[in-house]
Amino acid sequence: MSTTLFEAAAKGGLMMFPMAALSVATLACTLDRAVFWAGLYKNEDQIAHRILEAARYSLADANQLAKEAGAQPIARFMQASLKLVNPSPESFRLAMETASEQEFEKMGKGNKLLETAVALAPLIGLLGTVTGLMHTFSGLDMGGPGGADTSKAAEGIGEALTATAAGMIVAIIAMVILRVCVSFESQQLSYFATIGGELELIYRELWYEPRMVEQAKAIASLERNYEDDRALVDQ
Repeated sequence: MSTTLFEAAAKGGLMMFPMAALSVATLACTLDRAVFWAGLYKNEDQIAHRILEAARYSLADANQLAKEAGAQPIARFMQASLKLVNPSPESFRLAMETASEQEFEKMGKGNKLLETAVALAPLIGLLGTVTGLMHTFSGLDMGGPGGADTSKAAEGIGEALTATAAGMIVAIIAMVILRVCVSFESQQLSYFATIGGELELIYRELWYEPRMVEQAKAIASLERNYEDDRALVDQ
């Protein structure tokens, strides 16, 4: 089987060398993305909800949980806001938005390579076919017996088309992998938005707003004491 594949590749001519390099790069990128996404989906939801539950009772504990699970993008995303000290809701949200941009940049790693493979592989294959046809026709003896030359030309054309077929195969595989990765990224975008919204709501309702109420009460108490002191002085 391997001999047959090697022989088929050899028929594609010199353009099969860059095609092989592009194939290896695509395969390496595929393996890297497979490991990344498998690790990401392993405990993501469990970690996110543990942090959310902890945030209801202690932001410090939630921050510690997120820090311990720092290998997970969702944990780093949540910790970006949890590690802040008494932030405003706007700062809390901005920290998550900035972290999400950084995480999605990491999730998109390899997409450029796959896009390059999708665009470049068919062109390399076409170039291999063109050069193969040029080589085939240049070797024909136009004045010789027609039967031998026709058979030779048919064989040469078949070999030249190998490069185009190889280019299409590499491009199709790269396209499928790219679409799968983009689909995963789209799912994560929605998931991050959901978790981020829940975390922000917890912070607003359980921590920020009660703190503002306490501060308002403290200010009102100080104002009353000030007014009482002034009244005593006036007397």
